Amino acid sequence: MGGFGNFAISFSVISILSGCMTLYGFGLGTGGPAVMLWGWAGVGLFVLCVGLALAEVTSAYPTSGALYYMADRLGGRRWGWYTGWLNLLGLLGAIAGIDYGAALFTGAFLNLKFGFTPTAEKTFLIFLCILFLHAVLNLFNVRLVSLLNSISVWWHVAGVTIIVGVLAIVPDHHQSPSFVFGEFYNGTGWENPLYVTAIGLLLAQYTFSGYDASAHLSEETSNASVSAARGIVRAIWASWIAGFVLLAGLTFAIQDYTGTMKTDTGVPPAQIMIDAIGESGATALLLIVIVAQLFCGNAETAAASRMVFAFSRDNALPGSAIWRKVSSRTQVPVPAVWLSVGLAAVIALPSLYSTTAYTAVTAINVIGITPAYAIPIFLRLRAGDRFQQGPWNLGRWSKPIGWIAVVWVAFVTVLFCLPQASPVTVQSMNYASIALAVVLILATVWWFVARRSYSTPQAYGSDREQAEVAEGIV
Repeated sequence: MGGFGNFAISFSVISILSGCMTLYGFGLGTGGPAVMLWGWAGVGLFVLCVGLALAEVTSAYPTSGALYYMADRLGGRRWGWYTGWLNLLGLLGAIAGIDYGAALFTGAFLNLKFGFTPTAEKTFLIFLCILFLHAVLNLFNVRLVSLLNSISVWWHVAGVTIIVGVLAIVPDHHQSPSFVFGEFYNGTGWENPLYVTAIGLLLAQYTFSGYDASAHLSEETSNASVSAARGIVRAIWASWIAGFVLLAGLTFAIQDYTGTMKTDTGVPPAQIMIDAIGESGATALLLIVIVAQLFCGNAETAAASRMVFAFSRDNALPGSAIWRKVSSRTQVPVPAVWLSVGLAAVIALPSLYSTTAYTAVTAINVIGITPAYAIPIFLRLRAGDRFQQGPWNLGRWSKPIGWIAVVWVAFVTVLFCLPQASPVTVQSMNYASIALAVVLILATVWWFVARRSYSTPQAYGSDREQAEVAEGIV
């Protein structure tokens, strides 16, 4: 990959046409337009700080292992071990969230076109088909992944332009600026508006995740110490601007707030499009969104499979000897690809019975991957002058931006483990905290089983890796 291809994979994984669209209905009920728009602006600023700090560490350690390799080098084996497990949880949660969101939109598209009724079971079946598609696409050479990501960038830019343009021009009625930027709505069951506002930030924080994909593809990127760092930062600020435009365009076009929330399609943005421009136009716009989401899921599958491969290369996963194998023909970690989509399917299983499962899946992504971003940043700050900067660095801004990033991550990690709806029942609970606990327990147990065989991560091109290549292991 070149620099644009590396940027493209993170931009594709962030995918405003995935995150913003799939959690838009959640945003309507947890604070409404005011929280969605101002929350996007505020969260984007803090995420940019996280991205800048992470990019600096990535420049110093450009490897497929990415976050856990950085943590190992800066803090030791246990820091690397737990960072890797958290990173893996976040990446798998991202695949589940992205592809299940694509399944929801596909169901809405089929509902408009063929009268399809998107039940939980049918949606899950569509989800499995999408997972299979992404697994197959990722079995080809990485050049195909890079090409699809490059197309994805322009698809997203053109898609947002078309959607916002159509919703701005065609409808006879638009909401007022005071509604778009000031309307607060609470449909959570919680009474405290500050709490509702806080949990409403999930829409933005979930969308702004996955930019570590640039780091995970470092070993397949030219001049990675600069290109991967730039890819992270560029993906965040480009998404920040485009996402704000998309959210504003959708919200201005709302015709019936209550009807949008209770839509038969199961997807509020689809109802906005139907009310604003009719079913035919809405069908065309939905197709744009679905294709963008498929691009996004494909990019995330690539990033997650590289993480599985790298972690297995260091004997950190059960069955590592299987997951670290690479096809001699395509140089793709085939078993790692299948494991990634398989575990993503398991994570989304509660959607068959839980009404709030999708938001829990997105929360799993946030509470897994976001702490994994902060750990290398914190360790870099702790290392002080012992940290050897790469060619891309923040200079004197390194410490203040780094501490802002660490504090923000600590806040959102706790926040998105909390209940999102009241009363809390089996159907409405946020099981993200359970998933986090299970992974931490599994990581701890497996540490005592595998700590002797777990080898300190090696840099790409190391003597150990070259020996493994010669033996046909990788």
